Amino acid sequence: MTTAFSGRLDELSARGLLPEHYEAAFVVGSLARGWNNAMSDVDVCVVTREPWTGRRGHGVIRVPLSPDTVATEGFRADDVDWELKYWLDGQVDQMLAKVAWSAFEGPTLVGQRLTREEEKFLVRLLTCVPLAGSDWIGARQEQITSSAFQAFVTTECLNLADDYVIDAVGQLDAGDVDSAVLCARTAFGHAVDALLASRGELGRLDKWRARRFASVRPEELPYEEYWNVETMRTFDPAAPERWVRETAWLCKRLAMEVQV
Repeated sequence: MTTAFSGRLDELSARGLLPEHYEAAFVVGSLARGWNNAMSDVDVCVVTREPWTGRRGHGVIRVPLSPDTVATEGFRADDVDWELKYWLDGQVDQMLAKVAWSAFEGPTLVGQRLTREEEKFLVRLLTCVPLAGSDWIGARQEQITSSAFQAFVTTECLNLADDYVIDAVGQLDAGDVDSAVLCARTAFGHAVDALLASRGELGRLDKWRARRFASVRPEELPYEEYWNVETMRTFDPAAPERWVRETAWLCKRLAMEVQV
């Protein structure tokens, strides 16, 4: 735990937001990655063996696990919002079982196995800053990296990119140019996410794509070329068909470079 995070546990304990017994606590999200700004929240995950029963009226997130809820708490201190999520150790076991290599042989994609909330938890666990329970965190990180999670995410991004490329070309041929432009742009986002996922950057939030891309700098796509397409800098309103076909071709080229 770095000095910058040394007081986080004390803050939570003073507010009665830490259970008596817990496996781990860690900061996640933009703050953990050093991508935060003045408006960023402090996001903390606490992992326990028993459900959190702290404050009355705490929030819950529904998940397809047993039990099927994740308790949440929140407060504001020094003009900063804090959000806490209380996951169960058994729920983590269940999520990892969904992305086992044996499951990868089946027909179901990660997006149909894990909800976005579950996927986000596994991704964030890989880049978290431990507050307590470093051994638990390290063991779980090893389980994630040795599972098929990366292969699941990469494959789903590739499939989504291909679906949107097919849609874009079909819409273009049908004369629905505006829809084709939107589909081509969406396809590109999924293709880039697939490329980054194959390099270990498994997050899929659009707002962090440029940050994730800059952290990987894949040789298959220079940052300037990526940014030109991401921002549609080369899009010509007088000739949108050309941009759609060039972007669709780029998506196909990137897909061929991705190793699952």
